[in-house]
Amino acid sequence: MSKSALDVKAYAKLNISLDVTARRPDGYHDVLTVMQSVELHDDIEIRRSPGRGARVVGDIGNLPRGGRNTAAGAVFEFFSYTGITEEKITVELYKRIPVRAGMGGGSADAAAVLRGLDEMFETGLAQTELAEIGSRIGSDVPFCVMNGAALAEGRGEMLTKLPSLPECCIVICKPRFSVSTRTLFGRLDCGKIQRRPDTAGITDALKNGSLTDAARRMYNIFEDVIRHGDEIARIKGALLGLGALGAVMTGTGSAVFGIFDDGGAARTARETLRREYVECFLTSPHP
Repeated sequence: MSKSALDVKAYAKLNISLDVTARRPDGYHDVLTVMQSVELHDDIEIRRSPGRGARVVGDIGNLPRGGRNTAAGAVFEFFSYTGITEEKITVELYKRIPVRAGMGGGSADAAAVLRGLDEMFETGLAQTELAEIGSRIGSDVPFCVMNGAALAEGRGEMLTKLPSLPECCIVICKPRFSVSTRTLFGRLDCGKIQRRPDTAGITDALKNGSLTDAARRMYNIFEDVIRHGDEIARIKGALLGLGALGAVMTGTGSAVFGIFDDGGAARTARETLRREYVECFLTSPHP
């Protein structure tokens, strides 16, 4: 019997590396990035009732409305793909993933809603189908449908599954400022990028199960473009000084994370950074 309500989790993503190789004719960019989902997540309740449409409510202010809300977009795209019409869906978000932090919070919410609707309506869609629906909502949604670790190419929809990071602790710190992804991409000149991540080295490290080799190769080209680069560098330096094997900004920012092989050092790092930054989290890879 199909369910009238269910709960799902939306897992945050981190960019272990992020490179941009070209600007596309359609205005988007071709990326080359290794992504990892982590246990930090939003909780989502999905309810169905007679009627039509989607309603999204949440525990944060300034929740995007209409087509700008990825969770609502997921409902409409799912209905369009499956042909379901005579249903009204209410999505209630309990946010933990920082907003506008480069951690894919909106994409994770959309992916979780797609998975939840597939279960709720017993449509039995393959993961590839859910990812195809997700690609209509946002570039990171297909990865968030899959979770784990992957090499993403194209707009982010071309995914190659990778082994997840070996067991470790991850400390995430989001400074007070946020970053406009559109603005940062607009500031990027692919022909002038001087430093690029060792993407192949990172994928080999994951395949070999080497946390140290993966962590020390982490790099994000947007660290050289963001206007708050000094603060990003300061947080990275603090994480490294407190024992991180590597530290990097995720996505287009502004969150920075460090990878630790020592749980005690990771907890100390989080508490130390919390003295200055409110949004600090201790998490681990989501396999």
